[in-house]
Amino acid sequence: MSSSKSYKIAVIPGDGTGPEVVNEGLKVLKAVAASQSIKYELVHYDLGGERYKKTGEILPDSILEELRKYNAIYLGAIGHPDVKPGILEKGILLRMRFELDQYINLRPVKLYPNVPCPLKDKGPKEIDFVVVRENTEGLYTGGGGFLKKGTADEVAIQESINTRKGVERCLRYAFQYAVKRHKANKLTLCGKTNVLTYAFDLWERTFHELAKEYPKIKTDYANVDATCMWMVKNPEWFDVIVTDNLFGDIITDLGAMIQGGMGIAAGGNINPQGVSMFEPIGGSAPKYTGMNVINPLAAICAAQMLLETVGETSAAEGVEKAVISALESGKIKSMGAGKMGLSTQEVGDLVASLI
Repeated sequence: MSSSKSYKIAVIPGDGTGPEVVNEGLKVLKAVAASQSIKYELVHYDLGGERYKKTGEILPDSILEELRKYNAIYLGAIGHPDVKPGILEKGILLRMRFELDQYINLRPVKLYPNVPCPLKDKGPKEIDFVVVRENTEGLYTGGGGFLKKGTADEVAIQESINTRKGVERCLRYAFQYAVKRHKANKLTLCGKTNVLTYAFDLWERTFHELAKEYPKIKTDYANVDATCMWMVKNPEWFDVIVTDNLFGDIITDLGAMIQGGMGIAAGGNINPQGVSMFEPIGGSAPKYTGMNVINPLAAICAAQMLLETVGETSAAEGVEKAVISALESGKIKSMGAGKMGLSTQEVGDLVASLI
């Protein structure tokens, strides 16, 4: 069914190879929108290292206000070799997540056919789960400080800040996602209740309270170290995993590796009531800039997540089917940059042609 709605999408190609992969994602978006009569408008923003070097601006308040009015944000990558690490990442990525209240980081961990997996005897049937990471609290709020900095008695304190509201809305999203996904109908809370007794006591209590509202969802708990172990040994045990900001950051990179690497891993920063942002989770890979060798599949999968989140389910399914067909064709030899056997643009053309 075609949508009568028209979407406004902000595009932030960003740094390094970001613009190259975004181009291919937009190529596939154009193909699927044409096939399903979806109307959309793109507005590009030049946020990133080059703008910062020229003007000293990181994320002007006026642009942040404009971004609130979009249906979605599509991001390439942030990170520039000439800019000290942390400036752009904190000033653009973290600031957008916090100010636009993108309180969910959504990371599907799905192994597609013909994608090499480092785990022995595991295939697409075993690796298909989703991580729901709380995205605006925990250790990433910047709570804490120094005492006697630079002396032998220096103290550094970093606080994990967890609010009932923040924890509850993240858990509720995860329960609802497990219902909607309707796969194993299972939700695993990943924490560290045996050591982080205050923060994860709040997580665990809230988890069990909410579970009563979702009787069809089986609940499960695993410490974060055990979660890492089982992700490698028995990834088929997982359906939806919900966790805090720090643990989510760590286990999703492990997830990217078991699904075939950063070249195929996409993520969403979601505000279910506001504007969400979608991105390939690999960095800007500056050493490959302009070489047309970087894998655009993660960016294409991010466009698929964007479509799914705005409610264009059948378009999202169309993109995923095209990605799977492209991989099954055997034309893409590897997920790694420069090893695909096709250029960045050729991979985009192949997926677009299969829509």
